[in-house]
Amino acid sequence: MSSTSHRLALRVTLLVLMGLGALAAWGIATRTRALAEVARQTDELAITKVAVVKATLGAGQQELALPGTVQPFADAPILARTNGYVKKWYVDLGARVTAGQLLAEIDTPEVDQELAQARADVATADANLRLAQLTAERYDELMRTDSASRQDYDNAKGNYEARKAAAESARFNVKRLEQLTDFKQIRAPFDGVITARGVDAGALVGTGTGAKELFHLASTSRLRVFINVPQQYTPATKTGLAAYLTLPELPGKRFEGKVVRTSQSIEASSRTLLVEIDVDNRTGELLPGSYVQAHFLLSESRRTVRLPANALLFRADGAQVATVDHDNRVHLQSVSIQRDLGVELELAGGLTGEEQVVVNPPDSIADGQEVRVVSALPAGQP
Repeated sequence: MSSTSHRLALRVTLLVLMGLGALAAWGIATRTRALAEVARQTDELAITKVAVVKATLGAGQQELALPGTVQPFADAPILARTNGYVKKWYVDLGARVTAGQLLAEIDTPEVDQELAQARADVATADANLRLAQLTAERYDELMRTDSASRQDYDNAKGNYEARKAAAESARFNVKRLEQLTDFKQIRAPFDGVITARGVDAGALVGTGTGAKELFHLASTSRLRVFINVPQQYTPATKTGLAAYLTLPELPGKRFEGKVVRTSQSIEASSRTLLVEIDVDNRTGELLPGSYVQAHFLLSESRRTVRLPANALLFRADGAQVATVDHDNRVHLQSVSIQRDLGVELELAGGLTGEEQVVVNPPDSIADGQEVRVVSALPAGQP
């Protein structure tokens, strides 16, 4: 082989080797780039993706609505104070009556007979008293002249005192029976409405255990509602606080009232404060026994923070939320729940209202963990 042919073959071999080397280098570079991309995608997939919502501040004044039942300002069963038969009744169910108004009359033949006998006993006792007095006066004269023994004198004086006491007792018995006869007339103790009538003419009534209720009277011109206020709201629930009532059957209608007194004590079993609201009901629109919602306007000494209910985490340390900082790092923050509003929670402490809070956080989320925010929900959206 000539030198020229040898050089040509060598050049071809070099060119082939160079091509193979370039091809290998290109393959290695491609594979390296692919591996780097896979590593990058793997790292991205390893970072937890989260959606966040911005915490919102509650109003400086909040309305607290709690259930209650309307009660009459005064409520009393009307019973008989003497034994007898109902002679006549004058008012029926739903009648409005005034204090002192005659409601019914009772016929009391036995009491009438006892009164007549008691008056006769008074006459007898007075006669015996006069005789004993005359005898005692005679003994006074006899003792001045030593014409009677001391024993007879003392007996006469003692008999006089005993007769005097017996006459006084008989008069008191007459007064007692006269008062019982006054109870023949059943009168209203205060202004109100007859909410029940339990007797008819001829019915036997009496006193003592098991006495039958004749009427039931309720004062409805002013009503009261007792509300159990949760302990966390008691600092703002003071006497004089304005409130109003609403009824489901009267939408849009408000009945103004105010807190007139509280129990000044937290009920241990329910952790609530018993509060009384008084409402003017001269129009008669509110009925005793009605279910109502009592609304209080409470001034907050501190602003509350609201979050969606699905932002909450329950850990060993208690209720927490996961916040995300500007470096996309998670911080677990303990919070205090003041009120559960259903889809939202009202927090009394733990957040300022400026944080980005993770919604539906995974159970595995940890403090300091890097996350990726894939979407930000509007405030108040779960």
